[in-house]
Amino acid sequence: MPTIAERTEEIRRVQNQTFQQSLNEALAAELRRNVVQTVQTVLETALVEELKQDLSAFETAPPRRSGYYGRVVDTQYGRIEALRVPKLRERNRERQWHILSRYQRGLQGYLDWVCYLYVLGLSLRDLQVLLYWQLGQVLSRNAVNQVTLRVHERMTAACQARIEATPSVLMVDGVWVTIQSATEAIKIDRAGHQRPVRQAEDRVILAVMAVWPDGSHELLHYEIVQQESTDTWQQLIEHLIARGLDPEAVHIVVSDGTKGLLAALAKTLPQAQQQRCITHKVRGLEDYLEYRQLPTSDEQGRPLDRPTAKRQRKSALFNDAYDIDEAPTYEAAQARRQAFVEKWQDLEPKAIRNFQRGIERTLTFYQLDDTWHRSMRTTNALERFFRDFRAKADEIGAFPNEQSCLTLFFLVKQLEHAKHNRSPLANKSGH
Repeated sequence: MPTIAERTEEIRRVQNQTFQQSLNEALAAELRRNVVQTVQTVLETALVEELKQDLSAFETAPPRRSGYYGRVVDTQYGRIEALRVPKLRERNRERQWHILSRYQRGLQGYLDWVCYLYVLGLSLRDLQVLLYWQLGQVLSRNAVNQVTLRVHERMTAACQARIEATPSVLMVDGVWVTIQSATEAIKIDRAGHQRPVRQAEDRVILAVMAVWPDGSHELLHYEIVQQESTDTWQQLIEHLIARGLDPEAVHIVVSDGTKGLLAALAKTLPQAQQQRCITHKVRGLEDYLEYRQLPTSDEQGRPLDRPTAKRQRKSALFNDAYDIDEAPTYEAAQARRQAFVEKWQDLEPKAIRNFQRGIERTLTFYQLDDTWHRSMRTTNALERFFRDFRAKADEIGAFPNEQSCLTLFFLVKQLEHAKHNRSPLANKSGH
């Protein structure tokens, strides 16, 4: 059993690693609502766990469950109007709930703070550590996962909110996740009940990010589909249009080599052109490198081993490729492109041939004012968000259902808002 000092050190580590900026009033209010909801879920989950343990200790037949009753609980972030407290068919009046007693005696402020950190993106592992510190036991991951499910209603409302202003530039991409789903097969659980056999399947979250002239960006919409295709991208864009997106006002869509996107754009956003992510385009060169005519010595005449020579070739090629879209104008970029091809064509013909294919779509951004250029050449902003999401999704492994996956996605989105100290897109788009 860890000592108090060890637990205290873990809590200090969590405090130091949690990102907590000063928040504007609108975002602070949003977080307070999330915190109250999260505190309620933690307490309700703990009450159910406590009752299960108590009933399992009966030597004779235990009392039967009889639903729930509501109880008002005040937190430092707001009031829980109807905490769902488990009810038995008998002896409810004399029952003492240890969880509620501890909360009211002094756990309140600490647990409220823990839930605040969780809403801001605290990991499941760290949430378990802190809940253990105050609740005296480590709740199962499944129990802790229930904390995220109550956020689902707010997430759904946010994804259906009216879009009042349409951005000229959209950024789109997908991130793959693993989700459990029920099969037709049936198994018998320990209680003798029939349960469907579940299996893990890969799904993709398609996400759309709005990009504004000042360089700011924010997630506008996301949904889970089985695969990236023309049909799924078309469906997602149609959902945006149904929320109020003006299809005539979108001029550029930034993406990687997303399957089916171009055909979907032609059907839904008639004015939009694709801006291919230059980062993905350059990284794709590596798959075609042949490493012809590698030098055997460096510029000082010292011997150069083959692995080092390959690294230097790749680095030089990538730097030259990235330099193309750093040009101040479209004409200058074309000149750099031609020089790049002439320099590397003989050494890496396969890579250059592949790079030339569709290269014009990496230069679409030159059609807009240069104030846009840096924010729309790549999908890096969306990729960074995906990295934060993957870090937390990896703790879970296979999500129990699509709802829990989307809820975590929503919470990471809230964390991203807080990191950049900005209010939601409601100020710009009604989201």
